[in-house]
Amino acid sequence: MPKALKPSNPKDLSGSGKVPLHLWPETATVFGCIAFLDGALKYGRSNFRVVGVRASIYVDAAKRHINLWFEGEENEPDTGIPHLAYALACLAIIVDAKVCGKLFDDRMVHGGYKAAMEQITPLISHVKALHEGKAPKHYTIADNT
Repeated sequence: MPKALKPSNPKDLSGSGKVPLHLWPETATVFGCIAFLDGALKYGRSNFRVVGVRASIYVDAAKRHINLWFEGEENEPDTGIPHLAYALACLAIIVDAKVCGKLFDDRMVHGGYKAAMEQITPLISHVKALHEGKAPKHYTIADNT
């Protein structure tokens, strides 16, 4: 992964222990920024830092945008902004609100999601083995045309 440190450059030693900002794809930043622009023009820039946010509202919005994208709709019809841009913005707002102490944490009471995943996951290999050798057609968005 990281290349060997050059002994001639003391900045390598200092900088290598800091957050590796170069790993975040700037394409995600571009997408998130257009969604933030839409939000700033609608609600006011950084409003979430002042008035705070409910976690459930932004989780719901992020899921709606991801689901619409996954169902084949690339952009929000009203604005033309990509659904994935809005989803990124929703997650960024949750993270920012939490760090700034402005998140109203109304998540569900602890349930059995993790235990259910651990219980069901071993069945994956069993179900795959039951159908080994079968080759059904798996449909994708390409089949919509």
